[in-house]
Amino acid sequence: MDIKSLAMQMDGVVAQGAIVEAVKQFFAEEATTSDYNGMATTNKQQMVEKMEGFAGAIAQVNGIEHHVTLVDGNESASEFTFDFDMKDNSKVYWHEIIRRSWNDQGKVTREEYFNAQ
Repeated sequence: MDIKSLAMQMDGVVAQGAIVEAVKQFFAEEATTSDYNGMATTNKQQMVEKMEGFAGAIAQVNGIEHHVTLVDGNESASEFTFDFDMKDNSKVYWHEIIRRSWNDQGKVTREEYFNAQ
């Protein structure tokens, strides 16, 4: 598997705002996630549901900027800035690093989010 190509493809989908589709396409069924706010998921379906809820709460996408993707073996790290206006009139501005572990089938098995602010 060419993890670099897969990571770049996934980041391209995310950069277009298709976050739910990225999870559906690139996550393994047993994938786990954790973020810097203490939220975690234990499988792909939970992450799909989490991202559907989040995406459904977005009123406007002000910007999604993909800064860089680094790959070492079956690990990748991607830096993004996300800027959203939410339906509850709050704002979401995240500058984060997304670390992913990939399996031999080219699917994400672990995704962790780190605050890059």
